[in-house]
Amino acid sequence: MMATKPAGIPDGIQHYYGGALHDSVSGDVFDVLEPTTNEPYVTAAAGDKADIDRAVAAAKHAFDHGPWPRMLPRERATILYRIADEVAKINDELAAVESYDSGLPIRQAKGQANRAAENFRFFADLIVAQVDQAFKMPGRQINYVNRKPLGVAGLITPWNTPFMQESWKLAPALASGCTVVLKPAEFTPVSANLWVDIMERAGVPDGVFNIVYGYGATAGDALVKHPDATLISFTGSLATGKTVYANGASNMKHLSLELGGKSPAIIFDDADFDKALDSTLFGVFSLNGERCTASSRILVQRTIYDRFVAAYAERAEKIVVGPPSDPVTEIAALVHPEHYDKVTSYIEIGKQEARLVTGGGRPSHLPVGNYVEPTVFADVAPDARIFQEEIFGPVVAITPFDTEDEAIALANDVEYGLAAYVWTSDVARAHNVAGAIESGMVWINSHNVRDLRTPFGGVKGSGLGHEGGYRSLDFYSVQQSIHVTLGDVHTTRFGATGYSENDLGLGGPSA
Repeated sequence: MMATKPAGIPDGIQHYYGGALHDSVSGDVFDVLEPTTNEPYVTAAAGDKADIDRAVAAAKHAFDHGPWPRMLPRERATILYRIADEVAKINDELAAVESYDSGLPIRQAKGQANRAAENFRFFADLIVAQVDQAFKMPGRQINYVNRKPLGVAGLITPWNTPFMQESWKLAPALASGCTVVLKPAEFTPVSANLWVDIMERAGVPDGVFNIVYGYGATAGDALVKHPDATLISFTGSLATGKTVYANGASNMKHLSLELGGKSPAIIFDDADFDKALDSTLFGVFSLNGERCTASSRILVQRTIYDRFVAAYAERAEKIVVGPPSDPVTEIAALVHPEHYDKVTSYIEIGKQEARLVTGGGRPSHLPVGNYVEPTVFADVAPDARIFQEEIFGPVVAITPFDTEDEAIALANDVEYGLAAYVWTSDVARAHNVAGAIESGMVWINSHNVRDLRTPFGGVKGSGLGHEGGYRSLDFYSVQQSIHVTLGDVHTTRFGATGYSENDLGLGGPSA
């Protein structure tokens, strides 16, 4: 039986651009499925190029002629704070909608609104405090940086913790003075619909925030290719990211691509065993395993390997799998039947490649819906597909190592490089190993605890560019160098006669 539909979800979801709601130009819609039954429960407008064209036109008009890019930082910050307040007010409503729509356990959905609100407060503070540089050449010239918003930002967001991920892009884009077109993931569009009322109540001018629903191959592709969308921030799969990268080239798009990972957790035999166990269990199985920074490869020093595998399996078997709405549930339904099929196909592959320690099937008490048991594989070889490829579900691969060099080699032996985790009580080893890992982020003796001031992003197949703190503002801005002459400037007089060696520009310093 389908869970009770939360209050406030409309029967249909429309695009929003230019300050008004719109059906698709084509009239097309698509069904949104509830993941515990895979039954449709709402329809969303299915956008394509025509809808993207209208939304981008609204955003460009607001950028070219509206007040938003020309506001003082404090004025924009005041509105961003109002957005944060409006987001915080709907914490319970959002948690219910997000859990119902995505399958996220309600106990893990409850913090999403507060995190989203904090993103807006953080960037509101940042734009007020921001300082750009000036460079002086006394008596000759002063050079300064003139920061300006880049234009219309295309934001393409994923289906895992979708509302919070949308806030992570919306907040710095709007703070920078850009106008935006948001294209949410087609699996989970419902919570994105909440932004419309939030933006209107906060007083965001018409055309500054716009949203088009639809599939990546149609609406997403049209947004990436649109010549007036000057930058694209995309979070999603590596395969789709490569397509975005290629399609953005013809218009020289500014791109930020976060493309997932296959993050290692290296556990040395001198680590705090219990804390490492707790952290790696949480790192893999929270958010149903549908997280880009999941520590889905656990590399354990051989001297504690058997003990760790046994303890890990024992705890994994006790994880509560149940309906998203149940407050005791720790793992709930995967987001969509397509993704469920992907995850379960990897489990079957893993059974041929490694030792299945626990899990590997559907929980017997949940015969319907996208439910998967917490699944633990041990003795996983580095050439195994479950070691190399992102599964994005409650599945973990555990591999032994003997030496520090071997651990580093194993950690780096994949296409991805988003995050990594190092567990050891040796301070020098912690820093040296962390520095040798090919990843954008490393946590030492902790799980994924975010500091909004730090860069977020990966290397290799995990993406292009970094966001977070001032790096986000840099991405959504153009930093123009302006050079002002303060005195006489010597200029070589082409076409004149009788000039000296100094006239050729060979005799003096440039700074």
